[in-house]
Amino acid sequence: MTPRSVRSSVSYHAGQAAEHQVASEYERRGYIIVHRRWRGVGGEIDLIARNDEGLVFIEVKKSTSFEKAAARINRRQMDRICASAGQFLENEPNGQLTNVRFDAALVDASCAVQIIENAFDQV
Repeated sequence: MTPRSVRSSVSYHAGQAAEHQVASEYERRGYIIVHRRWRGVGGEIDLIARNDEGLVFIEVKKSTSFEKAAARINRRQMDRICASAGQFLENEPNGQLTNVRFDAALVDASCAVQIIENAFDQV
């Protein structure tokens, strides 16, 4: 294994662990995780959660601090996630009229989780 492939593997597993941590936090808050790593036309959505109010599309970012994790979310990525979310909604009973929210779930080096609801509206 090359040093690059080792780093890639470590990053992959750290990302999976962060997604699991975030999913557990949403479940603790009463959400049901309906999909993990759902892939649509725009790319991958890390987590999709549902509660009585609607759907939440969740982008998970892990870094050494919450600030660094938040800085890794850019407009292009948000646009891709929105495109995939639109495709996902095609199979929902209310389609594009489904109540949705886009959250950023940030995980720091200590594995603490910070959830920013409606994060895409704040950029």
